[in-house]
Amino acid sequence: MIGVIDTEGDCSEWTFPAEPGAVRTARAAVREQLQGWDLDSLADLAALLVSELVTNSLRHATGPIGVRLVRPAGLDDVLLVEVSDPLPDPPRERVAHPEDESGRGLQLVAGSSRRWGTRPGDSGKTVWFELAVPG
Repeated sequence: MIGVIDTEGDCSEWTFPAEPGAVRTARAAVREQLQGWDLDSLADLAALLVSELVTNSLRHATGPIGVRLVRPAGLDDVLLVEVSDPLPDPPRERVAHPEDESGRGLQLVAGSSRRWGTRPGDSGKTVWFELAVPG
């Protein structure tokens, strides 16, 4: 996957074609995996944020879209979520006006996660965010 950094811990990853059905499929995969990890309380939020980032990838990039969930070893209170695509340009957070139909994805990620960012890969970029795992 593009821009992946090796991380110790539980990990699930998928690659989706750059097609409209990828958003729904990615949401379902994230929910199913989080339920399998007994993280049901994060499933809706993680699926929402993944669907926003996958939608951004579909709008701006061509090629496969990667999604990865990581429960880093030794960090029981963190879920790391990554979405990768072949477009090297980092996304830009912008202020959406009330009448705008789009432009709120990164605002949702920034406002809902502990922290987030982007990193370049050999052939694209990864947008990542961390969610707090309830204790």
